[in-house]
Amino acid sequence: MENITIYDLFDLKETIAAELFAGAEYPWEVLPKIHDFIIELGKRLPEEFYEKRGEDIWVAKSARVAPTACLNGPLIIDEEAEIRHCAYIRGNAIVGKGAVVGNSTELKNVVLFNKVQVPHYNYVGDSILGFKAHMGAGSITSNVKSDKTLVTVKGKEDFLETGLKKMGAMLGDCVEVGCNSVLNPGTVVGRNSNIYPVSMVRGVVPADSIFKSQKEIVAKRK
Repeated sequence: MENITIYDLFDLKETIAAELFAGAEYPWEVLPKIHDFIIELGKRLPEEFYEKRGEDIWVAKSARVAPTACLNGPLIIDEEAEIRHCAYIRGNAIVGKGAVVGNSTELKNVVLFNKVQVPHYNYVGDSILGFKAHMGAGSITSNVKSDKTLVTVKGKEDFLETGLKKMGAMLGDCVEVGCNSVLNPGTVVGRNSNIYPVSMVRGVVPADSIFKSQKEIVAKRK
């Protein structure tokens, strides 16, 4: 299987949730733990920098949250993050430092590392987005298979069972997803890779690659 471990994909210095990944090998292993982790971490956040808003919602005082955004806990919004007009956070979400959650974007059971951008009409569910990952307008993660069977992560020649009914996408640091793309359940995209607009992505995209289609994935020129 291609390099898809936590340490292959992410710089853990770029998230307030680094402790969440302790003891895990693959990033999807932490998805069922996000809810409880947020509640425990929230209790430890310094009141001089974070304020508690409602039940199990912690928002950094330096974050900007539009009055029209809908926030549900458990939720942590880190420093300098921006939650824009009509964003919908359903809960079990960690929004990293300087991240942008935009107009009509919906989040559910996710970790967004620092500087992630999901700024326009995105759905991100049961997914982890690495440092500076960006999803273009209208791109979404599909997190449940149509036949409702458990999600597998498929490489070129083999696959890994996740044991999860719901898993969206794992995007490594600095991944760029083009507009109106669909990341199918169990998608893993390696660091610094680009996904062409209007793509349907399935399985593993190696690091430093350009995804043009499922049959055409090329290495970036160095």
